[in-house]
Amino acid sequence: MAHANGDPASDYLLVQSVFLPFNAKIDPGAARGLSDLVREENKAGFKIRVALIASRYDLGTAFSLYNKPQRYAQFLSFELSFVYRGRLLVVMPNGFGFAVNGRPDRKATRALAGLRGPGKSATKQAEAAVVAVRRLAAAEGHSLPASGRGGSSSRDRTTIAAAATAGIALIAGLVLLRRQRRAQPD
Repeated sequence: MAHANGDPASDYLLVQSVFLPFNAKIDPGAARGLSDLVREENKAGFKIRVALIASRYDLGTAFSLYNKPQRYAQFLSFELSFVYRGRLLVVMPNGFGFAVNGRPDRKATRALAGLRGPGKSATKQAEAAVVAVRRLAAAEGHSLPASGRGGSSSRDRTTIAAAATAGIALIAGLVLLRRQRRAQPD
């Protein structure tokens, strides 16, 4: 694979739909929620790729475009245009950028208006990207149920699984304690 101007997202998004920051801590449920939503939207006919940029290091040699999400979206979209000419959403700490085939899109700009920058947390960026993708899809007449998959529903399943595991461990501990008491001579 050719390295397109040294920015990691351009290499990654040639074959994947979501680029996550390499060194940022991100909640697995939030990452999975974003990936699931993008996969569902792509299957539903709303083709989109998403790049989360948590720090200037995520931009490689294009580091001068840090905190310039619209300019980077156009730059990255143009780089990908030899393989992918569809929608591209970029999320940076200070906001969002959107481009199609290297060009901005007015309808998308209106759909993203009012969304605040998610800050430096990669988890918050993933959650904000979910909101942005839903807004962009709705602006073009696509929509998915609000719950989707991943995100808080993944956290709910994890919490239930942890509670069930703790309950089983408690019961096993009580059974073991009872057996030990029975085994002790009186």
